[in-house]
Amino acid sequence: MLMISKIYKVVNTKNIILAFFLIFLFINLRGFTSTKKSYSSCVACHSGIETVSKNHEFNCIDCHKGDEKKDNKKEAHKGMLCGKNPSDISCWEKTCGNCHYFEWERVKHTIMMTNIGIIKNLMNAWGEANNTIYGTMELHGRDENGEIVNVDSIKKNDSFASIAYRKFCSSCHVGYDKWWGYNSHHSSGCAACHWVHSESGVYEGKDSSIKKTRGYPKSHKISSLPENEVCFKCHNRSGRISLHYEGLVDANNSLIPTKGIYPGRTLISELRNVYHIKGDVHFVKHELDCIDCHTSRDIMGDGYIYKNMYKQVEISCEDCHGSAKKKPEFGIILKENDGALIESQNYAIQNKFGSKLVKTKKGRLYSNVYYKDGDYYLFSKRKGRVYKLTIITKDKKHNIYGHDKLDCTACHSKAVQQCYGCHTIYDEQLKQYDVIKGEITEGGFYEKEDLRKLYPFPLAVNEKGKIGPITPGCQTFLTYIDKNGNKLFEDKIPEFKGKRQFKYVSFYSHNTAEKAIDCVECHGQLYFAGFGDALVSIRNRTIVSPIWCETCEKPLGAINFIKNGKIYSTGSMVREESRIINKEELMSFIRVNSCLLCHKKGEENFYEKKINYNRIGECLSVYRSKQRDLH
Repeated sequence: MLMISKIYKVVNTKNIILAFFLIFLFINLRGFTSTKKSYSSCVACHSGIETVSKNHEFNCIDCHKGDEKKDNKKEAHKGMLCGKNPSDISCWEKTCGNCHYFEWERVKHTIMMTNIGIIKNLMNAWGEANNTIYGTMELHGRDENGEIVNVDSIKKNDSFASIAYRKFCSSCHVGYDKWWGYNSHHSSGCAACHWVHSESGVYEGKDSSIKKTRGYPKSHKISSLPENEVCFKCHNRSGRISLHYEGLVDANNSLIPTKGIYPGRTLISELRNVYHIKGDVHFVKHELDCIDCHTSRDIMGDGYIYKNMYKQVEISCEDCHGSAKKKPEFGIILKENDGALIESQNYAIQNKFGSKLVKTKKGRLYSNVYYKDGDYYLFSKRKGRVYKLTIITKDKKHNIYGHDKLDCTACHSKAVQQCYGCHTIYDEQLKQYDVIKGEITEGGFYEKEDLRKLYPFPLAVNEKGKIGPITPGCQTFLTYIDKNGNKLFEDKIPEFKGKRQFKYVSFYSHNTAEKAIDCVECHGQLYFAGFGDALVSIRNRTIVSPIWCETCEKPLGAINFIKNGKIYSTGSMVREESRIINKEELMSFIRVNSCLLCHKKGEENFYEKKINYNRIGECLSVYRSKQRDLH
């Protein structure tokens, strides 16, 4: 009995020591993740301010720092990190990055942060490219092939294109806190996507101390799943993909007031108004958000440094709908740390072990597209609506000979933004804010344009080796005005690939139609072949666009034109591995019209193999014979 008692005391003592150790560890871990809640002068002034989220029920100073014990505003705010936005890139490593280090590393390298592609292509298009890789800030990492990449800050370069980017193009990158303008406000850093701003850019929450104050998000609540209106703040310019997706177009209307003192039925940034067209089928018919198609790796990056947007984007139409010969691929969740499993925790529907999820073109799992019992489905992340996907594999309409060279967007796009004649003026007499340097400096840019088109659109070979829509990118005419008001040059076309020519880029407008463009409509319109609004003269052996540039002797709205029987090109493609359609492809595109006169439906067996044009004479003989019988 004595021995048993001693053993019990020893065990009991060890348990007590272990218990004290666990309590000590628990207290310290709590202290590491969140300060113990107590009286806070922050909420005394900011009474009614919204809790960020259930996962962020911390004291204010855990994110913002400062001194919560001081009643004086100046003293309480002393030592705050980045003022009202602790996720700003100047301090996000110490704030959001403390808990979300993995996400911070990804966003830091994402092309939406670095803007490497925009800068590179702008410098290429303006003939100022060099071997240096420029971004919004200095950065070191690896590209998708594992090669070391060193990125220099564009603020170090004062070339014409660099200044244009800093003053004209850079306000939408996620490292900039944009508080000016209308319906274009966004915060910087993590808050750029996870906090929603109102159209007027003022706070509309319950904190009376900052009510209706500019430069704040709509409320203090985080949006763990970014909404379309967040994407809209930036993507309503340039390619205007947010506009087209929702069925909106900004028109040239000279700001004619149609609603009170404001132009247009709907007003967007920079006093532009919009009218309505049919939106993307994914938005109109299924009400899908941008994030329902785009993965977090598309938006936040995957940790690699990409030099082009299309290389970071990992999704394609074929991922969900298959191709003419191959159905979508899928994989199975087998690990507890699988990204698709973790990400779905915030969705209306959560994934489980064993879920069969469809793969992206990079071979990674979607988090909301799955395979079940022989069919494929997508569920919307925010609303949890489930949609059965249409699979085109072995569908006759997608099995036309030669159409394997086409990108899905070639046939299913309905509106493609095309801006022809972009006149960019740099005036040294002006002053303008330099977004990257963070100060107003001498020299300012502004622009005007000659023509906008939506449909039809020209086609060319994109970076994937497929034929798809293209748009001017940009068809720039540069004018330089010095400090004395003298024009050093006017409407100059920058050099590209050793000569002065227009630039074009492959482009997906995000205005997808369920019904494809008709075969006769596509092959019968020379606009799709790159000839613009073609005027054809058989006598003069000429095909030209009526919109002619007198100063450069080229048509504005066309890639190709024919003069005296000889074909000419007005420009070239900017992006690597893309090109203008060659002569052989043009002939093939136009020649099929001789068959489409009678055989108008592409799904007919007639087009499932290579056309034997030697039979056209035979076909015409039969056609003439039938016509004679009718008469």
